[in-house]
Amino acid sequence: MKEEESKSKFLLKNLIRGLLWFAVIITAYILASEDIKVYQREINQLGDQLALLFGIFTISEIVFGILPPEIFMLIWQSKGVLSEYILNLTILTLISYGAGIIGYYIGSTFTKTGFYKRIHERYLKQYDAKLKKYGGYLVLVGAVTPVPFSATCMLAGSVQLPFRNFLLICISRIVRFAFYGSMVWLFPQWFAQA
Repeated sequence: MKEEESKSKFLLKNLIRGLLWFAVIITAYILASEDIKVYQREINQLGDQLALLFGIFTISEIVFGILPPEIFMLIWQSKGVLSEYILNLTILTLISYGAGIIGYYIGSTFTKTGFYKRIHERYLKQYDAKLKKYGGYLVLVGAVTPVPFSATCMLAGSVQLPFRNFLLICISRIVRFAFYGSMVWLFPQWFAQA
């Protein structure tokens, strides 16, 4: 029972961090909204360059997941067209889910290389137990918080987390995009009316 409590505590701690990070992004956007309106035309032009934005997001999601998807959400939210916003958010979600699967395969393939085996023996072996213990939870935390999702997927692949379990856990990424996306769309409007 103690192991479950520690996993739950790990998950809860990271969920709180993720929600705080999200709150900081939204608050900064709302506070800067008057200044942002000066650049509205440029933001809209950037938002129209879908291939560029989706390409940047795809690379970010596959490599390390450094760029938070909320940045892209805010670009499209500022255009104010709900149908475009939902379509673009859906595409972002699919890209992210697919990038997670690619990350899993990178992690599982990388562990078979001699380079990884040398690094593992020297530096990573001590973390094996934790990775195996928190594997699914780590993927869940990466899926629903700003913790880099791609990196957690690579780790899941490296510890051979069962692929079916991995795919099921990654569904929470879709829930995150739906929740955060709706909040990105609604919060600025709520505060504009206040």
